[in-house]
Amino acid sequence: MHDNDFLAARRNFLRAGAVLSLGALASCGTPKVTPSGNGSDQTDATLGYVNDLRKQKGLQPLTRDPAAAQAALSQAGRMAKVGKMSHLIGMGDSFLERMKGGGVALPAAENIAMGQDSAEKAYAAWFHSPKHLENMLGPNYSGLGVAVMRNPASGNRPYWAMVLSTG
Repeated sequence: MHDNDFLAARRNFLRAGAVLSLGALASCGTPKVTPSGNGSDQTDATLGYVNDLRKQKGLQPLTRDPAAAQAALSQAGRMAKVGKMSHLIGMGDSFLERMKGGGVALPAAENIAMGQDSAEKAYAAWFHSPKHLENMLGPNYSGLGVAVMRNPASGNRPYWAMVLSTG
């Protein structure tokens, strides 16, 4: 085999490998995680705790935001489905895009938790976490949604999500 033949064969081999790699990458794009499990809206159970805290700090109370409540239920369900507490699930996941897609007024914030068996305990976990506390005390927020979801596939562990919105 001449050098030119060898180089041509090598180029063809590399091209084929690149095409196969790109095809594999394209097929494993961002997974669409559809929420599933047994969940409930916990906004009313949490709103009093958050508003008592905000009142102590001289901040305006929050009100129930249906879009934020739906976004919280969706996020709790996504986490329960994959059995992982995370704001972002899968490559390309975007908090901003999730909020926009759900009609949540921006800017918005999200608190998540896992394992608490009541809204009071989830709130306490967020209260004792500096970043989560900062979100609950955000002076520009006016709306709230909170949800919990359990999924038998992930051991029925409770996954919590809180969404704060400006709407």
